[in-house]
Amino acid sequence: MLHFAPSSTGSLIMLAICFLLVCLFEFANGFHDTANAVATVIYTNSLKPRVAVIWSGLMNLLGVLLGGIAVAYALVELLPPDVLTPPNGNPAVPMLVALFGTALAWNLCTWWFGIPNSSSHCTIGALIGIAIGDSFLHARDLGHSVDWGQIWKVLRALAISPLLGFFLAGMLYLLIRFAVRMPALFTPPKPDESPNPIVRALLILTCTSVSFSHGSNDGQKSIGLIMLTIIGLMPATYAMNPDHPTDRAALAQMAQEARPLIAQYDRYSFKPDALASIDRLEMVTTPATPAQIRGDVYEILSGLRDVSANPASSSQEKQTSTRLARALRPTVEYAPYWVRVLSALCLGVGTMVGYRRIVKTLGEGIGKQHLTPAQGAASELVGAGLIASAGYTGLPVSTTHIITSGVAGTMVAAGSGINMRMLAKIALAWLLTLPVTITVSACAFYLLN
Repeated sequence: MLHFAPSSTGSLIMLAICFLLVCLFEFANGFHDTANAVATVIYTNSLKPRVAVIWSGLMNLLGVLLGGIAVAYALVELLPPDVLTPPNGNPAVPMLVALFGTALAWNLCTWWFGIPNSSSHCTIGALIGIAIGDSFLHARDLGHSVDWGQIWKVLRALAISPLLGFFLAGMLYLLIRFAVRMPALFTPPKPDESPNPIVRALLILTCTSVSFSHGSNDGQKSIGLIMLTIIGLMPATYAMNPDHPTDRAALAQMAQEARPLIAQYDRYSFKPDALASIDRLEMVTTPATPAQIRGDVYEILSGLRDVSANPASSSQEKQTSTRLARALRPTVEYAPYWVRVLSALCLGVGTMVGYRRIVKTLGEGIGKQHLTPAQGAASELVGAGLIASAGYTGLPVSTTHIITSGVAGTMVAAGSGINMRMLAKIALAWLLTLPVTITVSACAFYLLN
């Protein structure tokens, strides 16, 4: 697959398949992540399932449109620059097939068993696997050719957020129980019985907040994946940001500023590639395609990230590298509105089809007693706050991990007990996600190349 000629029939067919795979992956993402937003309102009969998922889909759409793209490209930057834009101009088909195939397969496997697994978790694992596979492919040192600084930054957010969800949701539940004297809040729902109007309004509000925050964070991840695919399909149109016209002279000046920063440190495995990209960008009169310019910009961005993360860099060097990276990113990191809408539609439709398994697990499987409205509201309010704050700071977190941990925290706080068998299944899926997806995507990427 590495030697598909650009714009050939074979490359266009494979890229079209990749576009279908990314849509299917976001459809499957709806089984897991968006189902967490509607679980409480459906389980307590506050909204009919069809109304709940349509409302959740609309809030997801709004969250995607207003949420920015920082998270989208925090994930994209886990990939080595030569994978994002192959230097020979060939489409990045092996990367796309390995990424979407691995993440989609793991998502469907865990959904089939009703386990609230994280789509973000398996996407990150697949991206790390591709970075590792690329190192083996080019016989590079794993220590310096994989951007471990960016990976640890993402993994820290992924690991800390469920712990915060567990403790904060438990504390909020105790506060609600102490301050609010309303028995309906603390009674498990009965089949086909509508809840108290106040309880119903509260749960619709929490569903809305989780759906919006989910769109502002998880929706961004799908934006990044869709952009990877459409840039491969139509590089002339989408490789560079049309709303940020490419000024070759300005790029050349920034490249000149970046040269001494990148050239002085030898720990960076892509240093020769970054310096070659700087050379090309400085030749402003030499014709270059949008895809070639994009590849050169990403090589420089990768080098600047290494300078910022290098303990040997001075504070002035780190400030300069951060300033240059901030100026370069808008030329290659963007998302058209139709991509945002497509992301939200895939998530919403997936929820409408596959929400039942996850809703039942959250409502009845985590605790020894069924979920009460107060427990659902506490876990969703905390989840919405954590997800939204992460979305606006550019950190990818897992809606599934946060909401599931929050429900478990409220069960402990209420003295309801934890269903250890279900908890063990969820924990096993979480623990296996990274090693499985890293291994599968690394092997797939290596073999396809």
